[in-house]
Amino acid sequence: MKNLRFTLPEIRAAYAAGARVADVVQEAVRRADGDTQQSGVWITRIPADALAARVKALDSLDAAARAKMPLFGMPCAIKDNMDLAGYETTAACPAYAYRPKETAFAVRRLEAAGAVIVGKTNMDQFATGTAGLRSPYGTPRSVFGRDYVSGGSSSGSAVVVGAGIVPFALGSDTAGSGRIPAAFNNIVGLKPTRGIISCAGVVPCNRSIDCVSPMAHTVEDAMEVLDALAEMDPADIYSRVRVSIPARAGGFTFAVPKAADLEFFGDTENAQMFADAVATMERIGGKKIEIDFTPFRDGGALLYGAGFIAERVVDLGAFIEAHEAECHPNVVKLILGNKDRKATEVFAGQHKLEALKREVAGLFAGADFLLAPTSPIQSTAAEVEADPIALPWKFSFYTGFGNILDLAAFAVPAGINKRGLPFGVQLVGPMFTEARMAPVASAFMKAAGVVTGAPA
Repeated sequence: MKNLRFTLPEIRAAYAAGARVADVVQEAVRRADGDTQQSGVWITRIPADALAARVKALDSLDAAARAKMPLFGMPCAIKDNMDLAGYETTAACPAYAYRPKETAFAVRRLEAAGAVIVGKTNMDQFATGTAGLRSPYGTPRSVFGRDYVSGGSSSGSAVVVGAGIVPFALGSDTAGSGRIPAAFNNIVGLKPTRGIISCAGVVPCNRSIDCVSPMAHTVEDAMEVLDALAEMDPADIYSRVRVSIPARAGGFTFAVPKAADLEFFGDTENAQMFADAVATMERIGGKKIEIDFTPFRDGGALLYGAGFIAERVVDLGAFIEAHEAECHPNVVKLILGNKDRKATEVFAGQHKLEALKREVAGLFAGADFLLAPTSPIQSTAAEVEADPIALPWKFSFYTGFGNILDLAAFAVPAGINKRGLPFGVQLVGPMFTEARMAPVASAFMKAAGVVTGAPA
């Protein structure tokens, strides 16, 4: 069991060979307890007696009952902005902590599918941040070294998957919070079409565009989690029915930003890594076209540069005003600094956004998806602390537009650069194209020779 690589097929093979749920969960707990390279990864660990009761109930099920549970006996983790009945939800702010009576819809779906939640993971406070350093519970770091940031805001969830503690975890993604940490920890981050996984019971960041983001070692595993969670939820006003758009016949076409639009902020190694990724995508049969990246970039800029940022004030502003000294100063600055946005700014932003959506739809008429870097750079914690606003913004240069333009995306590993750090790319497509992009994303990883997770 100690040598088991935690992916869903390997765990299923262990069960088929006679392993008990108790054995697998015990191994996940052992790995969590023994991870001395990390601090602050967990905010809440599920107590041994509660885990034992859950494991006993699953181990007692017969084969027919197990077959109805697509994630039977799979240990996992959830981000601590998601409610789990009986356990505190903190959103990485102790003053905000509350103990919900009801579990978040997506987490209930996990449990109904047979998964075993072993803990709630650390995060950037109120899901506001892309580096993973804005938490009083400690700062998870990349599995590639304590000097490097883990990425945020789903920092802990990415690390526990990258470290091989659990086969998958749930994060959330508003502007890249599920994709950037996936890239920095060399795993897969799926940002599904917003609304197909309910956000009921998830502390909002930007409520209208938030989404739950599965993180795993393989595209197939991430899609299995999506399949288990996706269901219309009347309790979430932004929930919608999932539609599956099949692949086009005759191969695939992918778009890339034209050369003048690519930005790596001076990181020439990652620029070469992206060029290699484009070549790999062509090698597996893709036809490349170059497009104007401007509407995507302008869409991302709207999220922070127009009235849309004021949405965070609606859900969190009153609390932060009352508890300013107990909140992270950069979170306070971001949210309270936007409390006086004018309604005219919001409507002007909405008009521009609808025009950008139409322009982007036209670009996708000739391509199945956009291939772009996930993050153009990766930085040390010291570098981020020296430049805590501008540098994390650079991480989201290629991710910020995903939800506001109503797109779907896979962040997948693309290899290790010469500095020994992971580099990742995104496949970004129109809404509901997860199933169309998944086989290509998987084929890309195989062709690139990717080995996910922490370095050997």
